[in-house]
Amino acid sequence: MFRFEHTEYFILLMIIPVLAGLLIFRQFKRKRDLKRVGDPALISTLMPEYSQARRNLKAILAIVGLLLLIIGIAGPQFGSRLTEVKHEGIEIIVALDVSNSMLAQDIKPSRLERAKQELSKLMDKLDNDRFGLIVFAGDAYTQIPITNDYLSAKMFLTGINTNMVTRQGTALGSAIELAVKSFSPQTKASKVIIIISDGENHEGDVKAACKKAAEKDIKIFTIGMGLPQGERIPLNDGPYNQDFRRDRDGNFVVTRLNEQMLVDIANDGNGKYYRADAPGMGLNNMLEQLRKLDKAELEYKVYSEYEEQFPVFMWLAFALLCLDCLILERKNKWLKKIQLFS
Repeated sequence: MFRFEHTEYFILLMIIPVLAGLLIFRQFKRKRDLKRVGDPALISTLMPEYSQARRNLKAILAIVGLLLLIIGIAGPQFGSRLTEVKHEGIEIIVALDVSNSMLAQDIKPSRLERAKQELSKLMDKLDNDRFGLIVFAGDAYTQIPITNDYLSAKMFLTGINTNMVTRQGTALGSAIELAVKSFSPQTKASKVIIIISDGENHEGDVKAACKKAAEKDIKIFTIGMGLPQGERIPLNDGPYNQDFRRDRDGNFVVTRLNEQMLVDIANDGNGKYYRADAPGMGLNNMLEQLRKLDKAELEYKVYSEYEEQFPVFMWLAFALLCLDCLILERKNKWLKKIQLFS
């Protein structure tokens, strides 16, 4: 595994475009000044030893050398050994609804964005548990396989949007079935499915999917996104959207929270239902319930030792900068006399 120990030094990379801009400006200014003096073609005959190619090469060497120097300062490291770590925890798979109705803004900034924000906070509070994520609309797909790498999971979470699943709908049954299959088969830890949805337009046999989960002692918690009175669905996500979805007759499409559906799923899954208008979307109260579940020993591998790689970059930078100093901007009159192929 590759990483940088001091990522804060990457701010120095801002120097690179500034330096490149200055070099380009200097070259442009020189050409402009030469035109003011006289004909550039005539002036070039008066400076036979001048070499623009050498100037360009020196500039490239200086910029690449500086880039390698900054990378070296940032402390590049390679993981050299994997170590098995054992902790007690549970396994959690979140099934997140990404249908178009999740763009409704009866929960600010929108149902989907609020869900992503609270899920990110939930991952900060998990302790030694495994986490997975499924996205669903008319179909269900695994977005993040079960993992303990919360940092990577949060990175994937930020990119989730309603365009990820082309087929629209709310396939709650398919999401539950996929979640049941996604848990680690060997672990004895408690398994939990968290469904975050508005519960509308459900497809498939949800009750049968809940029954399969219950048979495997998997608990299902549900979080209802939206308000029962309903809200129009924006055409696009974001605060500046000015238009809304319409049906074939030109009327606005209104999405309402199907609370009873989500309550039934939670009851059939031996879990509990929470409405998202509660503080923290009810995830804090849910977390208290999760901490009461039976934990088991979970094994995973981490890189325990890292080898410093900065000397490689520093020596390369030093070599390029030295080469930049050795190369003259003028042509070498002694080397011009060497003709290997004459």
